[in-house]
Amino acid sequence: MEEGIISVDRWAEGSQAYFLTHLHADHTQGLTSSWAKGPIFCSSLTAKLFPFKFPNFKLSLLRVLDLGSWQPLSLISPSTGSKITVQVMAIDAHHCPGAVMFLFRGEFGCLLNTGDFRWEKNTERAKLGREMLLNALQDDVVDVLYLDNTYCNPSYEFPSREVAAQQVVDIITSHPEHDIIIGVDTLGKEDLLLHISNALNTKIWVWPERLQTMHLLGFHDIFTTKTSVTRVRAVPRYSFSIETLEGLNTMRPTIGIIPSGLPWVVKPIEGDDKLFGSLLVSRYNRSKVSSKSGKQNDKMDGNLGSVKRFHKYIYSVQYSDHSCYQEIEEFIKLVHPTNMKGIVSSSSCYVDPLYYFGRLCGINQPLQGMHHQHQKKERGDRVVPVHTNSKFRSGCYSGVEKKRKKVVGRLGVHLSWMSVLRQAQRGVKLAENECSD
Repeated sequence: MEEGIISVDRWAEGSQAYFLTHLHADHTQGLTSSWAKGPIFCSSLTAKLFPFKFPNFKLSLLRVLDLGSWQPLSLISPSTGSKITVQVMAIDAHHCPGAVMFLFRGEFGCLLNTGDFRWEKNTERAKLGREMLLNALQDDVVDVLYLDNTYCNPSYEFPSREVAAQQVVDIITSHPEHDIIIGVDTLGKEDLLLHISNALNTKIWVWPERLQTMHLLGFHDIFTTKTSVTRVRAVPRYSFSIETLEGLNTMRPTIGIIPSGLPWVVKPIEGDDKLFGSLLVSRYNRSKVSSKSGKQNDKMDGNLGSVKRFHKYIYSVQYSDHSCYQEIEEFIKLVHPTNMKGIVSSSSCYVDPLYYFGRLCGINQPLQGMHHQHQKKERGDRVVPVHTNSKFRSGCYSGVEKKRKKVVGRLGVHLSWMSVLRQAQRGVKLAENECSD
């Protein structure tokens, strides 16, 4: 595909059609209410949420794509001036409300941009997504896979969201006399909050803007802005700090929970290996068994290892909306692309998914490993240029070390420069404006 035709999560001049995978801020940098560069294609739910994030946006520029349906686009070749047809399909990415992948095909071949995604092994939504993708591909080969490589390293292995959500519930029930503070973004982790509400039969406090989002998503009775009706509160993640929790504890016993796949802590506080008692120990030291089949399901990764208590008031639970390393590997085996490139990239620190998974595409491991800049292979593999946030975004990690220190500093944990750099090299989006983890 020629340059100057389509862009995915990239909002600069020079394309005829623009595609938005989801509304997290790290995928909308450069997109404003005054946008007039061209039509934006997105899911119906993203279109519904769009006016709330971008007031006074000209909604006639939005083009809604139905999941699982091919949409033909008539565009113009910049080099010849002739008409070309590009077909696109949106597929559920199961990342946050409205998040989708985009599958493109045409004379140029076949491209897949995952955006941010998580397809867990045994969830119904992931099963439907896999079936939709395979039915769409049929005999087509994905020439280039633009992949969410946020956790593209074997060290990132965490439980399913269902298991992590139950861990959060268990922390809450183990502190019956405490108020609970949970750090979340303005969009995402709704399933976690719903699980907590259903398991504990309680409403959840959210801040006013978040309540508006919940109402737009159709949740009218579960969330509230009245602190007097619940002890469980979801607060903006940027406001989550040790100082805040220490202040709250001068008035009432309060604990905070960070649901995140990111490595928030270097190590938990000393002398607290058993965390908060026997409840989690008994639950997660045994395998889960299906009541229907009697077969043993996957254990929670690392047993207690995915729950950390690194301050007397704060727990970290590995609830992630991005695929872990094993899930990334399974996805690549499913798609079997000719070539691939990570969407989390930087000129200074970039984990090329070919470093770990090139063998699955029949490509040798890049010689430069972590810092390898992906190039067209000498054996003639077709690398099709597409304007994407991943390919052309510069400085994804510029300012990472500085911002990461700010975040960690608020949590009362200090990391050295090398610690931050090592974490960046593992492929984690350590710091972006409200990127969900």
